[in-house]
Amino acid sequence: MTTENPGPRPGPDPVQRTLTEDVPALAASTRQATLLRPTAGDPGPRDSSVGGPLLWPADEPWPVCRASHVVSKREKLSDPDREILQEYDRRMKARRRARTPGASVMPKEEDEARTRIMDGANGIDMKTWERVRTLSEYPAAPTPMIPVLQLRAQDVPGLPMPEGTDLLQLLWCPDEHPEPPGQPRYWGPNVELRYRAAESVGTVACPPRPEHAQHGYVPRPCVLDPVPVVDLPEESELPEGLVAAAGAWAEARGVRYARHLACLPGWKAGGWPSWHLTDLVTLDCSCGARMRLLLTLDSGHDPKLVLGRSGELRVFACPEDLTHPFRLNMQ
Repeated sequence: MTTENPGPRPGPDPVQRTLTEDVPALAASTRQATLLRPTAGDPGPRDSSVGGPLLWPADEPWPVCRASHVVSKREKLSDPDREILQEYDRRMKARRRARTPGASVMPKEEDEARTRIMDGANGIDMKTWERVRTLSEYPAAPTPMIPVLQLRAQDVPGLPMPEGTDLLQLLWCPDEHPEPPGQPRYWGPNVELRYRAAESVGTVACPPRPEHAQHGYVPRPCVLDPVPVVDLPEESELPEGLVAAAGAWAEARGVRYARHLACLPGWKAGGWPSWHLTDLVTLDCSCGARMRLLLTLDSGHDPKLVLGRSGELRVFACPEDLTHPFRLNMQ
């Protein structure tokens, strides 16, 4: 059973309130959200935080990742192949300096030689002169996951929680994973979600650390300054008539609906997801329910994460039962 934690209900900001008053059909599309607003700090295990210590029982096994990882294999080029590529690089630069038409187009002879030297690799490191191959490989030993986010119910009004719990914890394996279990068409850190009752935790665990972690997947410890808001969907989630009405309303006030009023950006619990890199993607639970946005984790700012192409990692959950598998999406 899923419950919403008690707490003050947020109201819409003045602009959104006026919009939903002027276009009342939009009111049914609003969703409660909480902007988490992480700032660098020194959180404790009983605080809501990004990258801080988790309230994790010492007698409970720490989560580990057994999924395949994306790894890079390097092969040193032979001296003759290195000299060929260096010569081709000099020729390309000379053509560009001379502003030769089609200077960036590689002649057939050079293209064929480069294809032979690449030998199916993903790229060439021109500093070390090595072929770099990207492969999927299972780790020799399970990889300990690292703490990424902890939310107390009292700090995030309306955050859905299974009955009897008041703490949401998110951990991940800080490396690239090609479609980890249950996550089709997703590439990124392998994520674990846990819900628990804070009062049930006595002695707190000291977590193990992985031997390897991708720099952009290790968050800087941050405290949170949550603020409740009301979020509106992007235009692809609205009926055509409402899109026109909302767009006209915003344009008359010198703003753009999609850019200024919908899908509030940043670290967020709840609300609406944007689909700024792809068309709208609907994620359905195995039970048939359309999944809803649970969490948005953002790149940059104080946590200093780099997610995808400096974008967002979003966690979607079943609105009927939080024990059903969640889904991940990167934008």
